[in-house]
Formats: sequence, structure tokens, C-alpha cells
Amino acid sequence: MSMNIGEAAKASGVSAKMIRHYESVGLFPEAARTESGYRQYTDKEVSTLRFVRQSRDLGFSIEQIRELLGLWQDRKRPSRQVRALAQAHIEELDEKLVELQSMKATLEHLVHCCHGDDRPDCPIIDSLAQGPMGAARLRQRRTTGLQAGRRGRQTA
Repeated sequence: MSMNIGEAAKASGVSAKMIRHYESVGLFPEAARTESGYRQYTDKEVSTLRFVRQSRDLGFSIEQIRELLGLWQDRKRPSRQVRALAQAHIEELDEKLVELQSMKATLEHLVHCCHGDDRPDCPIIDSLAQGPMGAARLRQRRTTGLQAGRRGRQTA
């Protein structure tokens, strides 16, 4: 059974725009076309789109998905390759998580320092205006403060 791009999008959970994008970057093969130029997709291609969608939902990059697709299509692949790719992705996610936690802590500190009243002075705006060095100083102050707080609890 073949379906047009709208039907394939609905069946796979991947938007028509993203299907065209995946085709343009070579992640997904260009679809067969009808005589009038409409794209046509098979059930197998929709399964591939679902695979891509699941991979994107887990945060894999286009290049990682390209590699995963190759492994998925190679029925003789060693599972250690798939595991290694997934493990590397977990490590990337851990790094991103640390970065996100740092950003959150910085924002929480700035929000705490901001009076949020009718006055124009605002540490959030001031920190953003100072650029990366201002944020680095803020992180340093926050880290030093956290360490001092821990030391105080340890001696208490």
C-alpha cells in the first residue's frame, strides 16, 4: 500500500516538513513519485520514519540516527555497536544535564537577587549585559557560597 506525504506524516508521527528535510539531508531516501509529482511512501518507509521519530524523541542527532539506521538495517550487526552508540549518547546527555543544572542554578540566584518591584535596577539584566564574564563571576560567587555553606554545616 502506498500513501502520500500527508498520510505518511500522520502514520509515522513525523511532519511532512520534517520528512522533506530528512530527504534533503540524505537521512531518508527520496520518495518515489507519481506521474503528477506527488511523493509516495510504502509501509516500510513509514516504519523507517517511525524509527527516526523515536530516535529524535530520545535526543539522537541526525548523524547518530544515520548510524542507527545503518545498524537497524544490518541484521548481522553486533549489538555492542548499538550499545556503544547509546552509551555515548547517555554521556552527552549527562554533560547537557550538568550544563542545564548550572544554568538553572544561575537563574534561580538571579531571580532571588532581583527585587521584582517598580525600580529599574535588576541583577538579571545587569548580569546579561555583562556578558560571559559576568555570568562566570556569578557562578564563582554561587559556587563559593555553596562551598562555604557546606563547610558551615559540616562544622555545626
